[in-house]
Amino acid sequence: MLAAATEEFSEYGLAGARIDRIAERAGANKRLLYVYFGDKDKIFDAVIERQIGLLAETVPLTPGDLGSYASARFDYMVKNPQAARLAGWRAFERAEPTEAERRGYKAKVNAIAKAQREGKLYDGMPALDMFAIVLRMTESWLSAPPALMAVAGKDPLSSARLRQHRKALVEAVRRMTDPQ
Repeated sequence: MLAAATEEFSEYGLAGARIDRIAERAGANKRLLYVYFGDKDKIFDAVIERQIGLLAETVPLTPGDLGSYASARFDYMVKNPQAARLAGWRAFERAEPTEAERRGYKAKVNAIAKAQREGKLYDGMPALDMFAIVLRMTESWLSAPPALMAVAGKDPLSSARLRQHRKALVEAVRRMTDPQ
């Protein structure tokens, strides 16, 4: 059921998703979804929490090496386009973060601040800003405006183009975070 809901929400967002389509995709009765999860908002929350958990499990933060974190997160987003779409819908349709999201981000920012204090990362900017910039950089090509992607040519998501961008991403993060 969560897989079907993930497909539906990544395609249509919270507002456009339909419980009957989720039930149909899951091969389940619509009422069963309501019994198991509650309303559509709670199903969306369950999908988002699952995606956050999968991302955190698959791409653990390496606070002293944000280049590795950035490349792993980029790779994850390339392999899991639903995750990127869900993140976009979530930001657009739900401005208020969950407590789990707050805790997760706070732990990452604190780990980066510790790495800065230990001399493993550049300390000339707040850890919060460093992490925010790295996060956006990991999605920069995947969420680039269509006109910019068109500059890349016929297939802006080809494996060659993605490898080229990944290399540039890692170099940019390394230069931004290098303590030297």
